[in-house]
Amino acid sequence: MKVFGTTVISVVFLFLFIDPSTAAIKSIKIQSDNRSVILLGKFGFTHYGNLSISISNLSVSDPVASLYDPSVIGFFLLSDETLIELVFEAQRNPNFWFWDIHLVSYLFTLRDISDPQSSFHKSYSMTFSEEYALFYANCNTRSLVTMDIHTEMYNIDDGATKDYLSAGLTQLPSLYFIFSLMYLSFLGFWISLCFNNQRCVHRVHLLMGVSLTMQTLSLFCAAEDNHYVKVTGTPHGWNVLFWIFQFISSVLLFTLIVLMGAGLPYLKPVLHAREKIVLMIVITFKVLANVASMMMDETGPYNKDWMTWRQVYMWSDTISCSVIILPVGWSIRFLTEPSKTDEKSRRNLTLFVRLFRLVVCYLVFARVGVIALMDITTYKFQWVSSAVEEVACLVLYLVIYISVVFISSRHREALQYHHF
Repeated sequence: MKVFGTTVISVVFLFLFIDPSTAAIKSIKIQSDNRSVILLGKFGFTHYGNLSISISNLSVSDPVASLYDPSVIGFFLLSDETLIELVFEAQRNPNFWFWDIHLVSYLFTLRDISDPQSSFHKSYSMTFSEEYALFYANCNTRSLVTMDIHTEMYNIDDGATKDYLSAGLTQLPSLYFIFSLMYLSFLGFWISLCFNNQRCVHRVHLLMGVSLTMQTLSLFCAAEDNHYVKVTGTPHGWNVLFWIFQFISSVLLFTLIVLMGAGLPYLKPVLHAREKIVLMIVITFKVLANVASMMMDETGPYNKDWMTWRQVYMWSDTISCSVIILPVGWSIRFLTEPSKTDEKSRRNLTLFVRLFRLVVCYLVFARVGVIALMDITTYKFQWVSSAVEEVACLVLYLVIYISVVFISSRHREALQYHHF
């Protein structure tokens, strides 16, 4: 009948590791659910924010009808500032109702819904600038609740236009569009470079061009996705295109790292058996990580399977990131002995060592550094972590492609010298 400290820990976990919503208009269906706490959304409000909640098709099933209490099932808001205080309260009093403490912003309970068969609507003006998480709580876990929930969260800073992006994410459409132009320019340069050096162009160079194309399209679709969410509250199908191109782009990038780390095509014409196994493992787990990431983003933490998908994503991404550096390490070990006497091997060894360090730094920063940056910046500057992540990715692309140009140049010089 009470919400225990473990539930509070789950609330803290959800609050810390869930990004603000990028689809501020949501329709959520809860079916025979007895979960004690469900996170419905997270949004950064300005002084002119608005939250509206609509409930329809409400029904509650309780095995002990006489003990059913609608006043312990309802909705509340929790801000980032009160999160730590809530943890301390849970430590002092492991058994408490959310409605009993002043740390949460109480909205309404099922007792306020006079007619469960009709639609119930509530709207709230958010006059205090803060990032809030919207929770549904059921302090009587015997009760199985079924209902349709429709939520809208937006800001009206100019007094007329609704902005459905969280206060810290309003810059994302412009940010992603600028980076898509950068990658488009990069792609044009790469096509020109390959066209002017056709004798040294291999299939891996064409694959690199396809990778740049997918990355450009992915960022363009991300810009359009966020633009439509900002204006209308829904992505209008751009999220589907984004996930398609993002899926292909990330798989191609990891494939390129494996191929370059293995020294293809300059140190060896084909991959060895163990390198083929590594490539298969990386692609398999990267595909699985992308599917899990898509399911997490499109369903939301209110879905019962959300935590399962998160664990699948974390393990798949960790395995693919761990295995991807193996070919680079093997190439470094292969070049270490010849580099003591051969100048060409020494130069190649230097490039592979730099590639190894770059990949490791990028993987650690993209998986740990970006999350840490999100935690230390205020919600109004959450776009900064996205910008830094895109800069890191662009640097990775630039260094990999420049390394390929240098290796290709040396290979071309060697061919000319041999021909002479």
